[in-house]
Amino acid sequence: MNAIEAHGTYKVFGKRPAAGVARLKAGATREELREDGLTAAVIDASFEVREGEIFVVMGLSGSGKSTLIRMVNGLWAPTAGELTVCGEDIVKMNDKQLRTARREKVSMVFQHFALLPHRTVGENAAYGLQLKGVNRAERERSATEALAMVGLEGWEGSLPEQLSGGMRQRVGLARALAAGTDIMLMDEAFSALDPLIKREMQDQLVELQSKLGKTILFITHDLNEAMRLGDRIAMMRDGRIVQNGTAEEILNEPANEFVAQFVQDVDRTRVLTARSVMTIPAAGDGRLLGQPVAGTVAAVDADTRLSEVLGACADCEGDLAVVDSRRRLVGVLSRATLLQALGQLAADAAHDASADPASDTTPMEVTAR
Repeated sequence: MNAIEAHGTYKVFGKRPAAGVARLKAGATREELREDGLTAAVIDASFEVREGEIFVVMGLSGSGKSTLIRMVNGLWAPTAGELTVCGEDIVKMNDKQLRTARREKVSMVFQHFALLPHRTVGENAAYGLQLKGVNRAERERSATEALAMVGLEGWEGSLPEQLSGGMRQRVGLARALAAGTDIMLMDEAFSALDPLIKREMQDQLVELQSKLGKTILFITHDLNEAMRLGDRIAMMRDGRIVQNGTAEEILNEPANEFVAQFVQDVDRTRVLTARSVMTIPAAGDGRLLGQPVAGTVAAVDADTRLSEVLGACADCEGDLAVVDSRRRLVGVLSRATLLQALGQLAADAAHDASADPASDTTPMEVTAR
């Protein structure tokens, strides 16, 4: 079962929003609705978030991404369409059911921390459990464990004002973890942090996800962050999802010119993986697909980014074995194959730049960098 599903979901603000949806379905534009006092924030959105994945919704300001996550959290009701969380339709829930869903099924990490200044770090981390009615000893134990997960062991008695911005965001993450929900919603959670701290938080989220396997819906306007974190990415523009896929799919097969321009400056070696450039060994060459690879054989995980493969390939005299999570052979990667792939990436980037010489001055591209 998917953790979250949306089918033909709309959110229109203003008087008679249902009529606005009807007009959109009949072909009216977002601008035409705006002239009549209606704001079409989300238009015909369809996607699914699989259990245990990080699903990133990426878009610039005004694209509709924050409205989308607020509907998933039950803060705003969809104007039309279907939206289910853990198999239950948000659209059909009453206020009590929505409060229960927010308390027991989803937890939220906000952009600006949203900590209670008069409560200690430990009390903030345990706040969601307090709302659930969990007894004090249990919630303090869970909060302490969650704080240790995010590197804040020993800070339970401190106040938020004594913490740096990055540490306060860790408290927000710990609060979501302590709540024990299967789904975490993260709305521009790292955008208020400076670049170095932001990178550290991204690393920590990836590490935690590898251990806990939470379902995470992550909202961002940062393309590099989306590419780095997302198992899959939905790109939004003007209220619509214009492409949905893995980072590699979006880079290699952009759905339209908007997406192509948006991703043209991305460092592909930090997105593409060994799996994308490996070769399949020929039958009879002694390397059997699906068989375990000995620990003494030079190997790299299939999902390793090419930027990290470079060093391993340089230190390897022969081919690298490309393996899955159980160290079974899925392919091989030679130095020549890797260099050929890197050369092709460089040629593609040069072609993109020469095809659109003015693209680096557009607001879209400036933001994407």
